[in-house]
Amino acid sequence: MNKEQIGIPKLRFPGFTGAWEQRRLGDYLSIPTKEPITDINELKLMTLKLNLEGITLSANRETLKLGATKYYKRHEGQLLYGKQNFFHGSIALIPKEAEGYATSGDVPALDISNVNSKYLVDYISRPSYFKAKEALATGTGSKRIHEKTLLNFKIAVPSLEEQNAISDFITNYTNLIALHQRKLEHLKQQKNGLLQKMFPKNGESVPEVRFPGFTDSWEQRKLGEVFNQTSVIINPEIDNVELWSLTIEDGLTRKTDRYNRQFLVKKDDNFKKVFPGDIVYNPMNMTLGAVGFNYMKLPVAVSGYYVTMKLNEKYDNRYFVVWLKSPIALALYKRYATGSLTEKQRVQFSTLSTIPVVIPTYKEQQKIGSFFKRLDSLIALHQRKLEHLELLKKGLLQQMFV
Repeated sequence: MNKEQIGIPKLRFPGFTGAWEQRRLGDYLSIPTKEPITDINELKLMTLKLNLEGITLSANRETLKLGATKYYKRHEGQLLYGKQNFFHGSIALIPKEAEGYATSGDVPALDISNVNSKYLVDYISRPSYFKAKEALATGTGSKRIHEKTLLNFKIAVPSLEEQNAISDFITNYTNLIALHQRKLEHLKQQKNGLLQKMFPKNGESVPEVRFPGFTDSWEQRKLGEVFNQTSVIINPEIDNVELWSLTIEDGLTRKTDRYNRQFLVKKDDNFKKVFPGDIVYNPMNMTLGAVGFNYMKLPVAVSGYYVTMKLNEKYDNRYFVVWLKSPIALALYKRYATGSLTEKQRVQFSTLSTIPVVIPTYKEQQKIGSFFKRLDSLIALHQRKLEHLELLKKGLLQQMFV
């Protein structure tokens, strides 16, 4: 093995002082003897799939055609990587439950020896490492990192004891992130379940789940009785109003730096003003939940294509902000949307206003709206915690490796 001392990391566990050594990945990885699959039954009904999120087991036996694509048996503990997606972080260790499963030749496996395998994968899975390798990819079409190329990549290695300490720390930290991820997903699932139960189903006048003290049947109204359409046309540059965008995932959001205001705001463009407390939606994507609410104290501008509207009196904003994106509402939009093609169906305000819904009393609206507001705040808190942990892990990885 070629040894060369290359320094020490910025962040280090106590007791470790020696300089790290530079090695080749080929000092620790080797190309195993190929074990081609010749019988589709040998695939155990599944194949391994490697993506940016890691390894998953896929039961897609019907789509496999031996001969058109060659499959090879893989084993627990091997390093699996995507030739085409290596420089996007498509790298993982094969888990115990995937022993004997198969991948195609474009997702090769390598044997690992004389190194802490988790340390090695953590090292080469860092964006600062794999992104720098894209220029080394070969091929006239889709660029790939072949096994022999990978084996020549450099890696910095401390003693085995320090490798173990780093690996244990990162594993524990990763498990902590996974725990917070599961908590966040659980909260989101709880919300989705409550959205199904706290609004009456089609044809019913009371929900399955209700707060104590409320017993009256909900009353039927058309959404045209609930909302008034607004249409205040402005030029964001002249009126000095910030230009915002609308997304399905995040609702009304500030445009990122990649948007050039001078390019977006043209003289013949029409933009709509969204006042504080107003609602905006995209008629093209209303069936997917493209709805936003201006929670701020200042107005913003959005594309003139969007529909802007405000609530009439005796209707609670928080309640309808939740209802407008609920599964019950999305099903109604799909039923009433206009357009000959599914992908071009729209819900303009003239259509929205005719949709019949059942609505509780104002007090019950407030109760439901406040409940989901608190739940959304809790979800947002867990989301921020998760993002903080992931950011902290990224910073630690930058400082714990040479």
